[in-house]
Amino acid sequence: MLNTNPHTCLVVDDSRTVRKFARSILEQLDFEVSEARNGAHALALCERLMPDAILLDWNMPVMDGLTFLKKLRETEVGKKPVVVFCTTESDMFHVSDALCEGADEYIIKPFDDATVANKFRQIGLV
Repeated sequence: MLNTNPHTCLVVDDSRTVRKFARSILEQLDFEVSEARNGAHALALCERLMPDAILLDWNMPVMDGLTFLKKLRETEVGKKPVVVFCTTESDMFHVSDALCEGADEYIIKPFDDATVANKFRQIGLV
């Protein structure tokens, strides 16, 4: 049964391939998905309409994921979305830094549909 009020998710990654793959997984989970190619683009989209969740890459040109997260969490409405980092940065320093800055979960690339579904279940959006 299709959700009549689906959650929204913004996929932020500089790789078009990763964005499309994540979009297909999230749409199967009944999310309405939008895409941004970097943190600056994502902030502009969030100013227009804040999503329920953000799937966020770390390493991107223009504005990286951690800088985006800091700027997002500084705003009043930016405290609302659930943020899941999805990155190749797997050391504890990066994970700890992301969580300290306000990330809710962390996925290590490469990822698959089961991993994304499980993380979104853990945060209560699926």
